[in-house]
Amino acid sequence: MTTLADFTVEKSDGSTLDLSEKKGKVLLVVNTASKCGFTPQYKGLEAVFQDYKDKGFEVMAFPCNQFGGQEPGNQDDIEQFCEVNFGLSFLLMKKVDVNGDGASPLFDWMKGEAPGLMGSKSIKWNFTKFLIDRDGKVVKRYAPQDTPDAIRKDIEKLL
Repeated sequence: MTTLADFTVEKSDGSTLDLSEKKGKVLLVVNTASKCGFTPQYKGLEAVFQDYKDKGFEVMAFPCNQFGGQEPGNQDDIEQFCEVNFGLSFLLMKKVDVNGDGASPLFDWMKGEAPGLMGSKSIKWNFTKFLIDRDGKVVKRYAPQDTPDAIRKDIEKLL
């Protein structure tokens, strides 16, 4: 059986992160973009992270430019935007594709574990969120319009 611990991803600085290091944590994994109507959700993601980080909760943001070209910048541009505008302190990962042949294996796995509306395995837009339990299993997929505040009760159940 596959879990989050079976994957490695790239951090924003290009170093590799073995996700087995996240075992025992509750994670919210999000594909993000800096120029999207949902971009203000960064503020809510940071607030949820701050509220629960001491209880074993983390947010992992994966910038993605596949939806309307809304994440055109390079990694430095993205990091600067997130820090200046939202003061992000959670993990900002390297920009990835979440759909198609070049999709991140992590996102391919999460999409299979928690399909979208009517069983769709593709991600429809920026700020799609996946909640992962302490055992590294996908618990739920959330649509872009689902705000971080709306997810709090589900996070609290896993903590």
